[in-house]
Amino acid sequence: MDNTIENKSENTFLGSGWAFPVSFSVGNYQLNTSANETNIHESINIILNTRKGERTLEANFGSGLQQFMFRKIDPNLKGEIIEAVKFSLLRYEPRIVVQDVKVASTDLTNGIIEILIIYIYSQTNTRHNYVFPFHLKEGTNLAKK
Repeated sequence: MDNTIENKSENTFLGSGWAFPVSFSVGNYQLNTSANETNIHESINIILNTRKGERTLEANFGSGLQQFMFRKIDPNLKGEIIEAVKFSLLRYEPRIVVQDVKVASTDLTNGIIEILIIYIYSQTNTRHNYVFPFHLKEGTNLAKK
């Protein structure tokens, strides 16, 4: 059996769905979809970027990381971020098991921290990681006049 066909059949449990951000193909105007690892990365990104209460039908969906904006970066804040990420992924992404979450201050002057998520796929025990850049200060594109 062809190795690529074998890998595709092994990863079908990872699922597929709409690509995020939602987009359409140029040629036939079909909705773009994502599958497997890409679908999981997009799902993690959606969970971490969603504010609690933002979805009307499921008000608790999301991580609520936005509540940590404009706070002093200290070990207490890092611990709160780690717990929020672990809880939200445990609750809303059943295809993975989070092994570790690390928070690193990468650019303190601009308020940027990176959240490293180490996880395994729950059905295959394959280890992966995901880096999420989180901005403690909201940016704007307003030009100074």
